[in-house]
Amino acid sequence: MSSRLLFADPHSAADAITFAGRAARFTVEGVRLQASGGIMAMTAAPLAPRGLGDPTPTVLALRTLAADPELVCDLVVEASALSAAPDDARAVLLPDTALSPAWAGIAPPRSGWEAQPGIEASTLATKAQAGIARVADAVPTDAGEDVVRAVRATVWGAPDEELGGRPLGVAFAALSLGFISGAETARVFTAGPWTRISLARGHVLVRGPLVTGLTPVRRTGPSRD
Repeated sequence: MSSRLLFADPHSAADAITFAGRAARFTVEGVRLQASGGIMAMTAAPLAPRGLGDPTPTVLALRTLAADPELVCDLVVEASALSAAPDDARAVLLPDTALSPAWAGIAPPRSGWEAQPGIEASTLATKAQAGIARVADAVPTDAGEDVVRAVRATVWGAPDEELGGRPLGVAFAALSLGFISGAETARVFTAGPWTRISLARGHVLVRGPLVTGLTPVRRTGPSRD
């Protein structure tokens, strides 16, 4: 892989470092970097399941930045390993190795999005802060990782009526990745099972709700009537 990413200007490069730093606080599964046509899409998963049976919803946070028009890439790297280049304010240094988290194989649709009623940014912030408090209250002292993940899955995976039945984790992602700033009505779009919540500073994507339970058993083979 290239040793560095070149952005269109120093502001975009600094913004990339900021986004990666925020992502590193909530996930160890890296940040995806996709660049082409002068646009860099940075995606992180502040919430994602680990293995079968984990009810944690997959919630993606996406921020787009201006990149060098000649830059083309698609890789996932450790978020905390991205750093500013000392010799070029437009460049960001990459780590030596890439990652391959499961969530990076999930591809939201590129078209077919239909507008839905918006959500106030203040509602997202309030819901996120309430959820953070609930997680803090529910996690016992000296709890192990499995217990913490179970609590987080229960809180952030719960559908919220004021969020249109979407998991509370979408509010957590919007707040934790720095997408909420001042008064704003977040635009909401859906495409199949996907929902995109778009704010001026970034987008939150979630797929679901997932179908749970067993489907009816169908009789196969010749009829015995």
